[in-house]
Amino acid sequence: MKITPFDSPRSSRAVANQWVITTDDGEFFQSYQSIVAFKPYGGGKTVLDARTWDFSTTTGKYRNEFLGEGKKETEAKIKSGEYLLADLNQK
Repeated sequence: MKITPFDSPRSSRAVANQWVITTDDGEFFQSYQSIVAFKPYGGGKTVLDARTWDFSTTTGKYRNEFLGEGKKETEAKIKSGEYLLADLNQK
């Protein structure tokens, strides 16, 4: 597992409280203390946390960068079933 700070697309500098976690199975996006999204390797479905995927403006900004799309595209993919919603922050 490798944890790296999320880099700002404008400055290429690390953004506080935003991380990409790389595992053997795929990449997670974490904002503050919450996992927001998971992109699996090998063509599996992207999974968004049902509670935190649209938690705040800041989370949304970096979620969009992580997914490479805007919020409307993400919402359409959730509605179509291309993206799944789940609890990625089980304790």
